[in-house]
Amino acid sequence: MSSAVDLEPEPELGDSTAAVASTPKPRRGRRAAIATVSTASVVVLALLAYLGAALLHPLPTTAAVIPAEAITPITTAAVAPAWPTQGGAAVGLVGQAGLLGSSGSDASVPIASITKTITALVLLDKYPLKAGDPGPTITFGQGDVDILNQVWAEDGSWATVQAGEQLTLTQAMTVMMLKSANNYARSLAVWSYGSQDAFVDAANAWLAQHGFTHTHMTDPSGLDPGSVSNMTDLVGIGELAIANPALAAVVNTTSATMPAPVGEIQNTDPLIGKDGIEGVKTGFTDQAGHCLLFASKVTINGTPRTMVGVMVGQPTYDALWSGVPALLASYEKAFHQVDLTDAGRMVYATYSTPWGGSTRVVAASRPSVEIYSASSIAITVTADRLAAVAAKAKVGTVTFSYGGKAVVADLTTERAIEAPTTWWKLTHPQVLFGWQDSQLWRDLFDKRSLLGS
Repeated sequence: MSSAVDLEPEPELGDSTAAVASTPKPRRGRRAAIATVSTASVVVLALLAYLGAALLHPLPTTAAVIPAEAITPITTAAVAPAWPTQGGAAVGLVGQAGLLGSSGSDASVPIASITKTITALVLLDKYPLKAGDPGPTITFGQGDVDILNQVWAEDGSWATVQAGEQLTLTQAMTVMMLKSANNYARSLAVWSYGSQDAFVDAANAWLAQHGFTHTHMTDPSGLDPGSVSNMTDLVGIGELAIANPALAAVVNTTSATMPAPVGEIQNTDPLIGKDGIEGVKTGFTDQAGHCLLFASKVTINGTPRTMVGVMVGQPTYDALWSGVPALLASYEKAFHQVDLTDAGRMVYATYSTPWGGSTRVVAASRPSVEIYSASSIAITVTADRLAAVAAKAKVGTVTFSYGGKAVVADLTTERAIEAPTTWWKLTHPQVLFGWQDSQLWRDLFDKRSLLGS
């Protein structure tokens, strides 16, 4: 007897294929494509961001390199004055305060006929004259003849005078200064102030008014050894003498012709007209020695200047005639015209950029200064940091300091430094962004170096 067995029907082959076909497949390809597109987008965006950052980022600046020679102080040589071996001397420069130098004592000493320079200045203070003006007429009398006899008795230098003689003030001063006539100095004192004593009082008041505190007059001629001065005052008196047009014209005369009975007179100073010397006054007494108050036109660094000096207590006139020109020449050489920038050739700084640009920095002007004797000029350079820069652009200053003064010149580039190329910017991020100094960048390159070794 057969039993009934329930058997499930086996699926047909066609049904199995259909079942398998109905199972959904994974979407891996689509996801990979999306991932690829996303990565590419990020890379593109990153590149665009880097490109923008690299192109827009400010360029790195470069500091100037200042060479040592650019700030080395400029020095000048010291003066070597040709001072006399005895007596005293001093030299000054018109327009410059104080003395350039002096030798010997600066104490007050007898000044002999240099005193007549003070007499002339006091006369011209009361009777001002222009150069070439004759001034008032003076009629000489018996009193002036008596003064001449007194000067003869004192063995002083003199010039002829007669009662009834007439000279202008300029003529009378010319006789007094050129011939060193003591009698004319005393006669002019009496004519102008009534007596020699009154004149001496006026002269000492004038000296005090002008600050010549080491100078004192006891007579208008200088024969009296009580008429004294020192080196500093005498240089100042000499400067006033040549600053007075009327007196300067008189003392710069080698000879003159006066009305009779004086006639032709010669200047007692044979240096007038030589080596630029144009005055002022000789002098001699036993107490004073041989003396000369002098003024000279000199050329200092191409510019005409006037030196005023004095030499006293010399043993002979020959010592004066040789000593004064030598002293003037030595001082003329003591002035230095210093070209501060070496005619613009001095390089005060250099720049070198990471992308290969470079330029030198020079002074935009060529200042020069006059330096006396030994001196040191300090140099200070300030220069900006820069990247790209035009030619002739101001990038700093150079300062020259000396004797409490300062000269400042602008510094400019010799040539332009162009900006780097786009390619350089894109390929040098470590420089552009300043990464080369970061520890991360150094570590990265150290690892690359290790991997490559």
